[in-house]
Amino acid sequence: QVQLVESGGGLVQAGGSLRLSCAASGRTFSSYAMGWFRQAPGKEREFVAAVSRSGVNTYYADSVKGRFTISRDNAKTTLYLQMNSLKPEDTAVYYCAAGPFPHSSPEGYDYWGQGTQVTVSS
Repeated sequence: QVQLVESGGGLVQAGGSLRLSCAASGRTFSSYAMGWFRQAPGKEREFVAAVSRSGVNTYYADSVKGRFTISRDNAKTTLYLQMNSLKPEDTAVYYCAAGPFPHSSPEGYDYWGQGTQVTVSS
């Protein structure tokens, strides 16, 4: 079992940057693929990015490709999401998740954090 805690959200102007972190408890972090999802008010939770257990393979939603970078530090049991060139449509609660394989569907993940709010003003 793993517990996840996100941090790093906040209010930023369009074009700005934020770095989200997801701290994982336990010594099994490296055995999980990790993902970032987001959910805006009135919308379904959507895939943002995922990374393999080793960190070598990464996957992105088309809407964030080239602007966001997912990475992980297994020694620090922490997942990151570097978000650049932010747009108002990136406004959402961002969640990290852990599962057996990198997956673009929320159903592919077993553990979730509580979320962190990202607000991008125009």
